[in-house]
Amino acid sequence: MTSHTSARLAPIVANPLAPHAAALREGAADLHATIDEALDRIDRFDPRVRAFLPEPGRRERVHAAADALMARYPDASTRPPLYGVLMGVKDIFVVDGLPTRAGSAIPPEEFVMPQGSAVTRLLEAGAIVLGKTVTTEFAYMDPGATTNPYNPLHTPGGSSSGSAAAIACGYVPLSIGSQTVGSVIRPAGFCGIVGYKGSYDRVQTDGALAYSPSVDHVGWFTQDVAGSRIVAGVMYKDWRGDMPPQRPVIGVPDGPFLEQAERAAIASFEMTLGVLADRGVAVRRVPFFDDIVAINQRHYDVSTAEFGDTHAERFVEWGGMFRAGSAALYDASFTITPATRQEGFTSRLELRGRIDAAMAREGIDVWASMPATGPAPLGLAFTGDRAMNVPWTHAGAPCITIPSGAVEELPVGLQLTGRFGGDEELFAAAEAVEALLLM
Repeated sequence: MTSHTSARLAPIVANPLAPHAAALREGAADLHATIDEALDRIDRFDPRVRAFLPEPGRRERVHAAADALMARYPDASTRPPLYGVLMGVKDIFVVDGLPTRAGSAIPPEEFVMPQGSAVTRLLEAGAIVLGKTVTTEFAYMDPGATTNPYNPLHTPGGSSSGSAAAIACGYVPLSIGSQTVGSVIRPAGFCGIVGYKGSYDRVQTDGALAYSPSVDHVGWFTQDVAGSRIVAGVMYKDWRGDMPPQRPVIGVPDGPFLEQAERAAIASFEMTLGVLADRGVAVRRVPFFDDIVAINQRHYDVSTAEFGDTHAERFVEWGGMFRAGSAALYDASFTITPATRQEGFTSRLELRGRIDAAMAREGIDVWASMPATGPAPLGLAFTGDRAMNVPWTHAGAPCITIPSGAVEELPVGLQLTGRFGGDEELFAAAEAVEALLLM
């Protein structure tokens, strides 16, 4: 891979959510000044990065939202956890007052629906929408124009491309995305940030354009694990409370699953595991996913069949405006037989049980793997191989990406996966791992 470092941008700035949110709540940071700084930064760098969709009158709208928030919470002691936090929203999520385009040329009126739970809960917690972020069409594979902030000749990943790039650039400390295969975890790895998607259905997906309801997940991006955990406490109706950081026992799913990755990515992953082992983390090798080819196929079958369901009526009227990848996936949905579709549907629960049983049998707290098969590929047409994400998403297990270094001057990360429903425990492990990697 050629990294083309001569083309590198330099918009990367630190903007971790946890201290940022605290400063805004306590009044140590001026909200209007924070807004102007963010928008000035977008004006300067986003013509090259293209993380946010254009919006006439954005500055006036965001300052008006800040005025309303300040009037509502004049007393710092009553301010909610995300008071004044600016966020980007992947443009498959409805935000009242803003159009939804879903990365498509189809008129935005086609995507009108009520604003959903995820956006509403964040707004009620004090967050302010800075703008809509670029997505691939219908959260599938046809990319928008977003570039990787570390090198504009490389992809930022997909389908939550703009949401990931916006965090890496420091435009906002929080952005939300979605994942049907690897659309949060992989872009986080490519952009050197923290990406999180929880256990299936613990965060509601209403108010977002569906891809495959059986495997769609809401996720989010930050620069820090502590900040991501704050968001979880807002997004989950059944959050069991924060657990203190706890050094985990890590399982490594050895075999054909990891062998799908590039050699350089495997070498970087092994180096990261070595660092953690040297710092006292138990690492256990477990042969696993010997049927990864079949798992990959079953996930494709169920998600493709449901993509066809989602877009059936839309395609009748607007099929000629679908981009090539979306049209091809829609056509492929007709090749999935009812029996094959059902096999893909039921295999999710079987795989979930198998993962959890292996964790209990081997005494594993979290699994470790790569968030992608390598660093961000050269070019913007391909958003990266999703192979490292398929089994975890298929099982609906909670996953988080933590930055772990670089390969050829492009970021790579560490993907940690927990038990289904064990999101709180995963955060406790991830925060401990993050601290060890930063030592």
